[in-house]
Amino acid sequence: MSGAPAGAVESDAARGIRLMIADDEHLIRGALVALLNLEPDIEVVAHADNGVAAVEQAIAARPDVCLLDLEMPGADGIEAAARILAQVSTRVVIVTRHARPGVLRRALASKVSGFVPKSTPAEELAHVIRDVAGGRRYIDPEIAAAALTAERCPLTDRELDALRFSRGAMSVQQIAERLHLAQGTVRNYLSSAMTKLDATSRHDAAEKAWQQGWI
Repeated sequence: MSGAPAGAVESDAARGIRLMIADDEHLIRGALVALLNLEPDIEVVAHADNGVAAVEQAIAARPDVCLLDLEMPGADGIEAAARILAQVSTRVVIVTRHARPGVLRRALASKVSGFVPKSTPAEELAHVIRDVAGGRRYIDPEIAAAALTAERCPLTDRELDALRFSRGAMSVQQIAERLHLAQGTVRNYLSSAMTKLDATSRHDAAEKAWQQGWI
């Protein structure tokens, strides 16, 4: 029985750049695995369908590059990237279908090395992976231009934390427990965020912050 981790893709011989792919869409993940494995110098050594599994696979496989979808259950690509980079010597490329303005700033703050749209052809994506593996950084020009003209986030880190959990069905009490804060403190953060974003509710504020890519 093989000792490879679940989701691992085995190979008879190493072929240069060792790559891990994480995407919750099965067809897209399968296509990326197949297409990038055709490259003579790239070997897909593991894959995952959510952010938590991506972290586990990266720790187990120790790839040279991790290709992470931005929108994944468990942890989004940027959250997964931060966890991976804290434990593994690797480089991360984020792929996204919707490049919201503030997302690139979040990605760069997490020390991501590449940021590309999902519309990128496989051949071009392979070049990006090679560049990143070689120590360079690649940011899609259109995404970079949009980020330069985007509105700066007016919210504090704690306000962003409170809004991030408000996107789901969590109550204020649950958010307070998750953040290890008093309920009154969480309400103050939410109220301040609502005022800054001219929002009618905490859920409205969370949606506005998400649309901007701040959470």
